[in-house]
Amino acid sequence: MNRILIDCSVHHVNIGIVENGELVEYIVENKQNKSIVGNIYVGRVEAVLTGMQSAFVNIGQQKNAYYYYGNKRAETNKPYENSKKPKVGDSVLVQVQKDAVGTKGAVVTDNISFAGKFVVLLPDGAGEIGISKKIEQKQQKNRIEKCIQNILPKGYSIIVRTNGEQTTEYEFQQEIDRLFQRAEKIKQQYTYLKPPALLYEYGNTILKQLRDCYTSDIDEIVVNDKYIFDEISKEYQNVVLSQKKDTLFAEYYVERQAQRALEKKIWLKSGGFIVIEQTEACVVIDVNTGKYTGKKNLEKTIFKTNLEAAEEIAKQMRLRNLSGIIIVDFIDMAEEEYKQELTKALKQYVKKDHIKTAVIGMTELGLMQLTRKKTRPSLQQMMTTVCKYCDGTGRLPSLNWLIAQMRRKVTSIFENTIYQNIVIECNEKLLNAFCGENGEFQRELEKQFDKKIICVSNENMAFGTFHISWK
Repeated sequence: MNRILIDCSVHHVNIGIVENGELVEYIVENKQNKSIVGNIYVGRVEAVLTGMQSAFVNIGQQKNAYYYYGNKRAETNKPYENSKKPKVGDSVLVQVQKDAVGTKGAVVTDNISFAGKFVVLLPDGAGEIGISKKIEQKQQKNRIEKCIQNILPKGYSIIVRTNGEQTTEYEFQQEIDRLFQRAEKIKQQYTYLKPPALLYEYGNTILKQLRDCYTSDIDEIVVNDKYIFDEISKEYQNVVLSQKKDTLFAEYYVERQAQRALEKKIWLKSGGFIVIEQTEACVVIDVNTGKYTGKKNLEKTIFKTNLEAAEEIAKQMRLRNLSGIIIVDFIDMAEEEYKQELTKALKQYVKKDHIKTAVIGMTELGLMQLTRKKTRPSLQQMMTTVCKYCDGTGRLPSLNWLIAQMRRKVTSIFENTIYQNIVIECNEKLLNAFCGENGEFQRELEKQFDKKIICVSNENMAFGTFHISWK
């Protein structure tokens, strides 16, 4: 059975998509820091970067939003000509595409769209009809196109979502009417609102996520909050209200799976494993055979491990919301046929992901290149913070390096000052290593300079930090 679990608490909402007992997607929404993706603002242009065909727009958030107004990149080599180029102080109607992350503000666009359960309505269009690529049957496509042609408002274009595959003309009509009225109201309000101002809030955060991840394969939506249950029930029929006191993730036995979504190393059933590293520039994934030694020949063993890893990588990208550039270092294979089969298999696995994912192919060094559209912060960014001791590197200075650094500082103070006593304060492990067995290193320094070293153990100090003072 396939379920969507919506676990609501005081501070946050956890949304999990569970397919036959396996957690395949995990979304964390902080109630204090709500996503603004989909919101429509009247913004004021604060700065224009002509060379980058972009501008920074004040939309009333803490950081100005990034607005790209130029031609679509890599589509043309023609000289830049764009009548939409804004000036500082101009008012612009924009919609948020990506939330602010770290030091970067939100990303906005002037291509406004209104998303519903079955369709996305595009104002200022030329009557074009787009149909999701996941709807593959030609007969269904023809039926949908005919339905939409009868009811599409003039001056609008439309995209039919995957959920619209079995939708009737009446259901299309109801949703399009609702989205059309919303669009026309915003057009009227835009003319007299002073920027920065919020014109339209993209509804309940949970409904927003449901519209993106709900498919016809979902058997039920389980929620443990009465208010959210009532809101969702207005749009969806198969909603169940849980009365149990446990979290939904515990109730449906996926709590441990959610915790493992932050681990770097993921073991494969065969005994191999993958390691996931998220960096500022890209996501790097390494594949290893681990305990798996195979039965016949090396090339088949490697190919089998790579195939299993490819399936797991597709799952982990979706579960952890890995996005941007993703590089996978599969185990080297000599056979070109195996490389092609692996690429083909990976393309098939990522089709289950509702977020656009492209498998580019292998480089000459045998690295698989992928891109996945960035729509929200990754699970790691949502659920963890940078360590204040290692600054996010995951590494601390070695014991020998720290001792050498401490000795250099002590020596420098003794040689260049008149102080007769110094005090070294650090945690016990580092202090014992500095002093040496039975204090021999400490006595050696004291004898060399004929001065005194006072050692103070402080277990509240983190390993790798020390403080030296003098008397």
